[in-house]
Amino acid sequence: MNKKTIWITGGSTGIGKALAIKFANKGWNVAISARRKELLENISNSYENIFSFPLDVTKKTQCVEVFEKIKKELKNIDICFFSTGTWNPKKEKEIDVEQIEDVFKVNFFGTLNSIKTVEQYFKDKKHGTISIVSSIAGYRGLPNSTGYGPSKSALNNLAESLYFDFKRSNVRVCLVSPGFIKTPMTDKNDFKMPFLKTSEYAAEKIYDGLVNKNDFEIHFPKSLTLILKLLNFLPSKVYFNLVGKMTKYQKK
Repeated sequence: MNKKTIWITGGSTGIGKALAIKFANKGWNVAISARRKELLENISNSYENIFSFPLDVTKKTQCVEVFEKIKKELKNIDICFFSTGTWNPKKEKEIDVEQIEDVFKVNFFGTLNSIKTVEQYFKDKKHGTISIVSSIAGYRGLPNSTGYGPSKSALNNLAESLYFDFKRSNVRVCLVSPGFIKTPMTDKNDFKMPFLKTSEYAAEKIYDGLVNKNDFEIHFPKSLTLILKLLNFLPSKVYFNLVGKMTKYQKK
């Protein structure tokens, strides 16, 4: 019997790395991709069932080439976990068009390139899971988030749209919305992050959601995400006032 296989992009650090180790420890074959080859190899050299496939998801042809290599070496792919992302808080405090374009190129279009690469494979197979990593920042607009939040909001909408398209082929599309998780990316933040959790905590929640449950969205920690979901129902005037006070936003 062949081992089950998961392909993880953004697998060199943070949530992607922790999830790769979690699945490997559960006996899965794990294909990890990211731009930094040396980090991928450090992980794969430590686990006999984690395999390195360097990739820049912003390059469409490279996505196709890497996926072909994964299929050739690991055969059957059961889950794709697309978690490539970028964030630069210092450049989010004003409208930096070039920066926003770069964020969308990685966060949104990089994820879209990855999904497009596996689309026909899963539709032909008529089974499997495509998981898209978004963020609580994609729920509603937040201060100092001119690129990251909008890119994640776009992923939320994309995931809902693709849910219908892939369901016809019996393929699950799953949205993952983490709260604040301690990773090299969130280490850049210069504000206190409520309910901050470890990447290992995130990996536990994601593994459980992907393997043991069948919900559309995996969101955590619930103590934070449920509050934010309730905020979605507030009228804009109330929402702006409340979030403004919470983030100490001042009019100029």
